[in-house]
Amino acid sequence: MKKILLTLAAIFSIGIFSAMAHNDKVINKSQLPAAAQQFINEHFPGIELTYAKEERDIFKHSYEVRLADGTKIEFTSKGIWDEVECRFGEVPTAIIPQAIKEYINNNYAGEKVVYIEKDRNDYEVKLSNRLELK
Repeated sequence: MKKILLTLAAIFSIGIFSAMAHNDKVINKSQLPAAAQQFINEHFPGIELTYAKEERDIFKHSYEVRLADGTKIEFTSKGIWDEVECRFGEVPTAIIPQAIKEYINNNYAGEKVVYIEKDRNDYEVKLSNRLELK
């Protein structure tokens, strides 16, 4: 009886871990949510999309996009950006909150924002001098 219970527990555990495995799928730009497509067209016009994937986990559904200029953008399941990383350029100023822009201009004049991530309660920003602000 003990062996049967241990075997069932092991099978159940394997099933849970298998379900938790990443379920990524490469997609086209047209398969992105409309809000994500609009964001790319508005803030990165004329830059070709080189890679897009849909990421599905048990608790999270998101999208990751790479552009030809090295930019990486992550979107929520509804197509709202939550992370933008510009490897060879800068984050479009239109998506940076005004308070953050003012703080950077007042304290780090001349530095560019190369990364921005928004969470529920705060933002994380990386500047071109590699300084990280939260």
